[in-house]
Amino acid sequence: MTVFFFRGGCGVQARWLLLLLWATAMLFAAACGGPDAPPAVSACVDCHRDTTPGAVADWELSRHSATGVDCALCHGDEHRTAEDVALVRTATVEVCAGCHPIQAEQFEGGKHALAWASMNAMPTTHWLPMALTEGMKGCGGCHRVGLKTEDEIRQLKADGVMFGLASCGACHTRHLFSVAEAREPQACRTCHMGIDHPQWEMYSSSKHGVRHLLKQNGTLPEGAAAPTCQTCHMPQGDHGVRTAWGFLGVRLPLAEDPEWAADQTAILQALGVLDPAGNPTPRLDVVRQADVARLTQEDWQRERDRMIAVCEECHSGNFVRAELEKGDDMIREADRLLAEAIRIVAALYADGVLRKPGHYAYDYPDLLAFHDAPTVIEQRLFRMHLEHRMRTFQGAFHNNPDYSLWYGWSEMVQDLTEIRTLAGEMRAGR
Repeated sequence: MTVFFFRGGCGVQARWLLLLLWATAMLFAAACGGPDAPPAVSACVDCHRDTTPGAVADWELSRHSATGVDCALCHGDEHRTAEDVALVRTATVEVCAGCHPIQAEQFEGGKHALAWASMNAMPTTHWLPMALTEGMKGCGGCHRVGLKTEDEIRQLKADGVMFGLASCGACHTRHLFSVAEAREPQACRTCHMGIDHPQWEMYSSSKHGVRHLLKQNGTLPEGAAAPTCQTCHMPQGDHGVRTAWGFLGVRLPLAEDPEWAADQTAILQALGVLDPAGNPTPRLDVVRQADVARLTQEDWQRERDRMIAVCEECHSGNFVRAELEKGDDMIREADRLLAEAIRIVAALYADGVLRKPGHYAYDYPDLLAFHDAPTVIEQRLFRMHLEHRMRTFQGAFHNNPDYSLWYGWSEMVQDLTEIRTLAGEMRAGR
């Protein structure tokens, strides 16, 4: 194996050598039976066959088991009894990188790696019950796929959180760590569904998803074209998942069309990345660090070109570009509706009809307040943005016309009607 095979270069090669030396030392120590020898695999298995039989069964079925990747190699050798469970090493991406350096490096450069940081960057995350975040029963249950610093892991353990701290296991579920499982679209289903990102619902009922289901049940031959989530978003197994429009469907620079640019500005102001005068705010740095939007034309075009190359594996270039441009058009149309609703609520603040919440930085609605928006009209605006606008453009890009129309565009029209009505009633009742 040569150094230049990996993008990580000498650093990756060194990591391989260190891993090999460490594994050799562990095996030697075990063979010598010294006082610091790691527990034999049989000892781990014998105990855990009673305490965690599912984990043992999965490991015994795994490629790890077949190739001699034992418990101590991933979890360290300090845990020996039921009383010292806290000494178990978390199998973080850094640990997995010892054997999987390419995938780890790709993952670290993609948006999934930033999931934990982006959750904690949301303005009202700290208002949620701990069980939903650190307890992994809400936002944290999916955002746990993101990288965590050593300090974060140490604090989480100090708070009593022992599980869900790793990242790779979110898709390659432990302890089978199956590549075949992670290649199927169902592996994405747990997180990519629901109110703000129903990609599973859109994909599985699209022609792409239906054809893949028919391949899985044997109706269509194995060689039939039927792209999965991974086909489009992880081409050739690239773990650096990114998209041109990003999660929020916003970008810089603004559109050349002045009307669309004005609508985009209103949305960016309501996201808190531009102030009411149109100047960048500190939150723009948060968006940049969380990588939820493309902030340069070059960055956006690079991701668009990558997607075009993927789609051209099955479709003509003209067809691909036309379909993607339709998705762009749907973002423009959805932006027009959302921007009008934002301006209506902003005018209520400006005219003193609606009191701005004290924790808002500006006299402008904050879309990232989510369900913590304090009034009915602001709640309606939140749903319009995070649920219905998302469905409008995501449905278009995922080839699901019903989602774009009835779950997206139609709901946005109804949202705007209700916001207009509520604003009128509030003004009349002053």
